Amino acid sequence: MARNARYDRQTALEKAMNLFWEKGYAGASMKQIEEALDMRPGSIYATFGSKDGLFREALTSYAQRGGTELREHLAGHTSVLGGLQEYLRRTARQSRPGEETPSRACMIVKTLLEASNTNAAMADEANTILNAIEDSFTELLQQAKGQGELVPDTDCARLARLLQAQLIGLRSFAQRDVDPEHVTGLADDMAAILDHYRVRH
Repeated sequence: MARNARYDRQTALEKAMNLFWEKGYAGASMKQIEEALDMRPGSIYATFGSKDGLFREALTSYAQRGGTELREHLAGHTSVLGGLQEYLRRTARQSRPGEETPSRACMIVKTLLEASNTNAAMADEANTILNAIEDSFTELLQQAKGQGELVPDTDCARLARLLQAQLIGLRSFAQRDVDPEHVTGLADDMAAILDHYRVRH
């Protein structure tokens, strides 16, 4: 029974994440949440505490899923820098219209934009997650530098900020009604920027 309860909770959390990702915190009504999760209000509050609690868990789940996808992606590359470049291109491909995602823009960034002037605690939560992602990019780039992939004077923290800004911009741009080839072209341009820091053999 305990295993089924955990599974049902995770399933509900996945559905909540997709709903919030599409509509945002304020845009998702409790009625929509009840319908998406197929749960009564009392069950939702008993399981997650509140709408805020459900949203925070959904946002954390989204961030964890993204981190897992990045780690699994990089595991297939011997070059960290090459893996990150391909990750930009993969992000562009996944942002094409028609893909089975609730939104092509990042849920964390959407939360930050929505909450900055309305919900300080939620904005802080999004900022904390983005800071952690930036730190993980810094660590990966330091690893690449240690492996001799990046020029010795590379400022890995600054390059990590650039990489994060590129990914945020790429996914936000993809939300527009533009030719998908324009999005993939931008990813190629961004990958070329990272090449500027590559050691030439």
